[in-house]
Amino acid sequence: MRIEWWILVMVYMAATAILLFIPKNKIRLAVMAALFKQFITFLAGLAVVELGMLEYPIRLFPSISRTSFTYEYYAFPVVCAAFIVWYPNDRSHGLQFSYFAGFASVLTFVEVLIEKYTDLINYIHWEWYITWFSLCLSFYISRLFCNWFFQKANA
Repeated sequence: MRIEWWILVMVYMAATAILLFIPKNKIRLAVMAALFKQFITFLAGLAVVELGMLEYPIRLFPSISRTSFTYEYYAFPVVCAAFIVWYPNDRSHGLQFSYFAGFASVLTFVEVLIEKYTDLINYIHWEWYITWFSLCLSFYISRLFCNWFFQKANA
């Protein structure tokens, strides 16, 4: 088995492990965050691949979609759910910004390593800073949506 398939298996295991640490009282929030993130990544991921900015040479379901099912429909939404569930709401703006930057930086760093050393992703017209910015933006939009959704539900 190629290293790429081992990485995909490890990503599924890590994302599933993250789900096990979601507090029971925040499962609804985590589910909403993950579903909304899937909506965002479906649109953005498909656009980026179809515009020829990225490609995923090795992926699950290659005959169905040219995007990465593992990243866009499972791993990234799970990470977003954890991001939203553990967001430091009552902390300083500096800490909140650091939270955004930390999550985006770790995900970007891992993606750059994967792009450089495997065939899971290839940058064509893409750079690491575009990934970092798009991650921050998608986390922010997801947080706004979840705040709005649950504020309306609690009213």
